[in-house]
Amino acid sequence: MGMTLVEKILADHSGRREVRAGDIVSARVDMILANDVTAPLSIQEFRKMGATRVFDPQAIAMVPSHFAPSPNIQAATQIQAMREFVREQGLPYFFEIGRMGIEHVLLPEEGLVVPGDVVIGADSHTCTNGALGAFATGMGSTDIAAAMALGETWLRVPETLRIIYYGAMKPWVTPKDLILYTIGKIGVAGALYQALEYTGETVRSISMEGRFTMANMAIEAGAKTGIFEADEVTLAWEQGRARRPPRVYRSDPDAHYAGTVEIDVRQVEPQVAFPHLPENTRPVSEAAALDLRIDQAFIGSCTNGRIEDLRLAARVLRGRKVHPDVRLIVIPASQRVYRQALAEGLLDIFVEAGGAVSTPTCGPCLGAHMGVLARGERAISTSNRNFRGRMGHRDSEVYLASPAVVAASAVLGRIASPEELGLDEEAFLETVGVKAS
Repeated sequence: MGMTLVEKILADHSGRREVRAGDIVSARVDMILANDVTAPLSIQEFRKMGATRVFDPQAIAMVPSHFAPSPNIQAATQIQAMREFVREQGLPYFFEIGRMGIEHVLLPEEGLVVPGDVVIGADSHTCTNGALGAFATGMGSTDIAAAMALGETWLRVPETLRIIYYGAMKPWVTPKDLILYTIGKIGVAGALYQALEYTGETVRSISMEGRFTMANMAIEAGAKTGIFEADEVTLAWEQGRARRPPRVYRSDPDAHYAGTVEIDVRQVEPQVAFPHLPENTRPVSEAAALDLRIDQAFIGSCTNGRIEDLRLAARVLRGRKVHPDVRLIVIPASQRVYRQALAEGLLDIFVEAGGAVSTPTCGPCLGAHMGVLARGERAISTSNRNFRGRMGHRDSEVYLASPAVVAASAVLGRIASPEELGLDEEAFLETVGVKAS
């Protein structure tokens, strides 16, 4: 019997001819990452175990992105601990202010993750890197400390749940809508400790930005990772970026899957996840009918802060004004995205519409700073989680949607579809490199 994509990667990295779901393996790691919330604890545990040097400075990246720029003394102290460790160990990949970005956007962008890698990070959304055909997963800070010292980690090989998408997406339906719809279909525990393997004819037409979005939210279905097979789209994106040769793995035709879910994307319309779970999804038409007034609209995060996301939001906002009762916050996910958006005039569109643009940071996504919600406030966000209290007060509400839906909602002051602004299929196709029906 053949192996799945994930099984092949883990077999090669553990020095075995084959592995099966349920096997315990010790796998070599290609890249380790940590942020300003998790790295200080990893550093502390690294020292506790008696380690003095990391196994390979080139294989470790540290990115202060959650509480950066530092909003308080505690955050500044956390980043200071990272900075001192980076200097002590001679780590070249430390991305602070001026070079910074959200870790899950920055590492692929910088070519630090390539197809075929095993990537672990002290952050649950490390699975974003699976868009490149890598096995990427989040771990605790203690596991990261051990990996920094040893260059390997142990794990149980996950089963794989195959998600097959077919058909062409309707206008204003984006990869964010596909993953929200998928999570709504299988639930937040629907892929518990499994690998979500995204495949099907629709996937071939999805850009890398869209694939990162879908891989990013695999964890919201309980998955260990989300992964795409590397294809011509992947390898073209890696041209001029990859710092190591890619290794392309493909699932065998006779591989065993824990299950298969088929989704006809022609039946999917833009989605909105209602509080307080990503599985509480409804079509935007249903949400719009409820006249849900909003206080804040956030476009950014490791899920939807890339250049394609900003272009889509700008297309909706161009020539329009944000509703006077709404605060629009736009945060590019990396310095590179920020500069590209600036060069394309997108930042001007956001500011002219009445929005605020920030330096790259996680910020409001986790209720850290740059847009924390008060009691009773309602926000619509392009981020990945809407748990109670996620973006501020526990009695606030967070709704998840695509950049297009968030931008339209910011203009109308309530959760709304771009089509309510008179935007048609042609406007959609100006910004998104996918086929519409």
